[in-house]
Amino acid sequence: MARNVVISGGGTGIGLAAAHVFAADGDRVLLLGRRAEVLEKAGVPGALTYAADLSDPREVRGVADFVARELGTVDVLVHSAGGTGQLEPGSDSDDPLDVVAHNWTVNFRINTLTAALLTEALRDRLAEPGGRVLFISSIAAYRGSGSGAYAGAKAALHPYAHDLARDLGPRGITVNVVAPGYVEDTGFFGAAIEADRRERLIRETPTGRAGTPGDVAATLHWLASPAAGHVTSQVIQVNGGAERGH
Repeated sequence: MARNVVISGGGTGIGLAAAHVFAADGDRVLLLGRRAEVLEKAGVPGALTYAADLSDPREVRGVADFVARELGTVDVLVHSAGGTGQLEPGSDSDDPLDVVAHNWTVNFRINTLTAALLTEALRDRLAEPGGRVLFISSIAAYRGSGSGAYAGAKAALHPYAHDLARDLGPRGITVNVVAPGYVEDTGFFGAAIEADRRERLIRETPTGRAGTPGDVAATLHWLASPAAGHVTSQVIQVNGGAERGH
């Protein structure tokens, strides 16, 4: 039976790959993102789209109202929105502490707050039993990310997922996290990644290749399937072995 699947950050990268996988199953997909033009060009058959800033409670309420009208129940909720903040306006101050405060605030807003607000807004609409909540974290949550801001924001999703798994488990709803390593073709690194950095990241993987959005989408699809019905409160790493399991 077709399910209702809501995907934040669904217009590009991992979110878009996941949308295609679920749509291929005949599921009804709702793509969320800030850029309406990107969502409209996503090309996911039969997908609904809704543009909103998911860090704004007012706009998230709009999403919840739209979901109530168009879908009713949410079977699968995938949180793919996020990034390092490179697309956000920079700090308007040159003071080092102001810059640090800005970077940390931006990263928590776009990676952590967006996921928490959307989850809480749709919590009561999750299918029971059988609902699935899936977060996208990062290898950076284990290794750090240079400044620490992005890594900290992604790592914060882990305990939130564990808390949700305990809260929602009695309703037959599972909650899991997927933590990718280096994934190409996502726009995460901007227009392009430096060749030396790309080669280094690939050398770190025993599989000898970069990850793809499809690798992560396939893992999300499995976690959302009946086969993973007894898997909850887990962080699944998809990184070609660049970081060992914890």
